[in-house]
Amino acid sequence: MYLVDSHVLMWMLDDDSRLGDRARARIKDSVTFGSVASLVELTIKRMAGKLSMPEPTVELIRSQGLQVLDIRGSHATALNEFTQLARHDPFDRILLGQASAEGLTFLTSDRRLLALGYEWIVDAGV
Repeated sequence: MYLVDSHVLMWMLDDDSRLGDRARARIKDSVTFGSVASLVELTIKRMAGKLSMPEPTVELIRSQGLQVLDIRGSHATALNEFTQLARHDPFDRILLGQASAEGLTFLTSDRRLLALGYEWIVDAGV
């Protein structure tokens, strides 16, 4: 089971070639989640004029064949595992907390997150 990073969700929406073939197959062949945290991040970026898209909603996640992952208290507690990211993007930290707490493989192309060395953080570009 997988959780996609916010930019991976955007790549899915745009059928962007940066989403690798292996990542596409993983998403297609497994239960995959999109997070409410990604909706919050995309909404903030849209409001700031950094994204041109309709309002991000739960239907957006479902339209890509993904299940919706709400934010829970256990996800917040799991943030403590990633002290080295204390100053990193808060949405990335929430998504990592969710993936860790739920035992999900996290699909991202964020080099800083991939460099953490966790086998459950996987490059979405391949």
